[in-house]
Order: sequence, then structure tokens, then C-alpha cells
Amino acid sequence: MNHSYRWVIVAAGALMTCVALGAMFSLAIFLEPISLDTNWSRTGISSAMTLNFLVMGLGGFAWGSIYDRVGARPVVLAGAVLLGLSLVVASRATSLIVFQLSYGIIVGLAASAFFAPMIALTTAWFDTNRSLAVSLVSAGMGVAPMTISPFARWLITAYDWRTAMFDIGVMAWLLLLPAVLLVRQPPVATAATGTPAPAADDPSMSVGQALRSPQFIVLGLTFFACCAAHSGPIFHMVSYAMSCGVAPMAAVSIYSVEGLAGLGGRVLYGVLADRLGVKPVLVAGLAIQGLVIAAYLTVGRIEQFYLLAVIFGATYGGVMPLYAVLAREYFGLRIIGTVLGAATLLSSLGMSLGPLAGGMIYDATASYHWLFIGSALIGLGAAGIAIAFPPQPSRQKLQMA
Repeated sequence: MNHSYRWVIVAAGALMTCVALGAMFSLAIFLEPISLDTNWSRTGISSAMTLNFLVMGLGGFAWGSIYDRVGARPVVLAGAVLLGLSLVVASRATSLIVFQLSYGIIVGLAASAFFAPMIALTTAWFDTNRSLAVSLVSAGMGVAPMTISPFARWLITAYDWRTAMFDIGVMAWLLLLPAVLLVRQPPVATAATGTPAPAADDPSMSVGQALRSPQFIVLGLTFFACCAAHSGPIFHMVSYAMSCGVAPMAAVSIYSVEGLAGLGGRVLYGVLADRLGVKPVLVAGLAIQGLVIAAYLTVGRIEQFYLLAVIFGATYGGVMPLYAVLAREYFGLRIIGTVLGAATLLSSLGMSLGPLAGGMIYDATASYHWLFIGSALIGLGAAGIAIAFPPQPSRQKLQMA
């Protein structure tokens, strides 16, 4: 197999994360139309997203374990089938509980089949430029707000939210099922270049030992706090901007600007991490994230939203792939799917807090101010936790609990 095929894996992974995460996060675009059409509360609709993240976390751990045993293709095939099915079912829901279960559980299970397995597969294909490659795979998450979200908004405007969600489900099948055929394991399990695995890839280390190690504890806590910080502002950004007087389509464009900035941020942070090391880049990015979330409390005009969206999108987009790179460097390839799945579980628990908290805060106060204050404090706390990362395996042998 041609060594250059690793870039095909990157492209397939980027497409999959774009479609899967874009479909999942499009609930932010559907939030107000669904509420107006059905009279369901924002808390009730937002709780579907909370369920989504909880199931995504559990699913990520399960899919990661399956990946370690059977490879990526069967996992992403299952995810592709489930994603389209879940959106079609949710588009026909006539009660809130049916919508919450179909969108929250099935979408979450489907979306989790792409992120951890495709990131793990990418780390297996790359020994050099690994941070950049992982960042490019996750760049699909940044493309989603520029593609899936405006497309959803256009469909809602042209038809209604049910037709829009149904069409996105069919589109998911049309894009993902062919992409599954491109997914292959690397020709050599250790690395694309054929070099030996790093010292962290210790065959005597069990999954339990890895999950109890200081490296994983800090990794998991940082990932959790990072996602808890930005999930609420991301999910409720469109509604928050509209509450500040921004027109609906312009408010959606803020979401798109964040996604566009996330593309550049992923490349920038990936290159910097390859050159300067993952830890210092991650700590700096987390600190910037916390500060810019707080800055949203001071804005009210569309151009101000755009400015902060560029910084916010580049930052949260840039730091997210770095956790997978750290997991690969600390724990090697043999159990990377399970370890990364466990880290994704913790991050999903963090992501599940923001949508529900934002909905509850808005329903109680008719304002999002306390959401942004709390998110900013959690974001700065994530930077503080990240400072405690132990040295990477290249500088010190992995510590065992």
C-alpha cells in the first residue's frame, strides 16, 4: 500500500467528522424553530443535546474498544447507518420524549463512532507531522458550521425544520457510506514509516493501568473542563446573539465564522505543537479560551461578535486535537482506541453540561450572562489543570500508578 495513502485517511476522517459532528451540532440551528413550532421548552430541547453528549461519551469508549479489536471500517460503517437513521426518525417525532430519545441517544451513538476511531487510525498512520494530521482530521468539525449549519438554516427557511432534518439525514447516508470504503488500517501496525513504537507502547500495560496513571487522570480532567467551558457558549451562541439584537441569519453566520477560524486554529496549533511541544501550546490555548468566553459579555454588535468568534473558534478548534496526540504519545498504539475512547467519555460529560445549563439559565433568568461567567471560570480552571501534565514519554518514561 502506498505510503501517501495516509493523506486519504486524513481526508476521509475530515469528511466524516464534518458530517457527523455537523449534523449533531445543527441542533443549535433547530433550537428556536422547533420551540416555536412545538411549544417544547428550550430546556427540553437542549436536554436532547445533553443526552447526545452523554451517549457519545459512552459510545466513544465502546467504539474505541471495538476499534482496538476489529479496526476502523466496521465501526464507521455502523456509525454512518445509524446517523442517517437517527435524523430521519427525529424529524418525524411528535412528542418531546421521542425527539429526545431519537436525537439524543441514536445521534450520540452514531457520532461517537467517528471521532475516536478515526483519530486513533490517523495516529497509527503517522509518525511525523502527527499533530498536524490529527488536527486536519478534526478540521471537519470546523467545516461543519460553514456547511451543515447554513444548509440547515436555508432548509428551515425554505421548508420547515422537519423537512430540513430529514434531508440532512439522507445527505449523511449519501456522503458517509461511500467514504467508509476508503478507510483502511495502516500496512504496519506500529507506524506508517515502519519505525519502532515508542516506549509508552508497553505490551505489559493493561487498560486499567493506563486509566489509573497520572497521565490519564490529568488528560481526562483537562479534557472534561475544556469541553465543559466551551460547550454552552458554542451551543447557545446563535440564541445569545439574537438576544443581543443580531438578526437570525447573521447570528448563524457567527457560528460559521467560529468554524472557519477553527480550521486555521487547528492547522496553527498542530504546527506549533509539532515544533514547541503539545503541553505549552495546550496550556496557552486553554487560557485564551477562558478569557475570550468572558469577553462575550461585553459585546452587542455583529462586528464585535465576529472578532471574538475568530479568536474563540481558532482556540477551541486548535486545542481539541491535541488531547489525542498526548494520548498517543503517552500510551502508544496497542490500546489507543480504548484510552482515547475513555478520554472522549470524560470530554462528552463536560460537553453535556453546557447545553442543559444554558437552557436552564435562560429559562430562569431570560439571559445567558451567568452561562458565560461560569464557562469562563471553568475554562481558566482547565488551563490550571493542564499545567500538571507529567513529562511526555520522549523525556521521561511513563509513570505507572
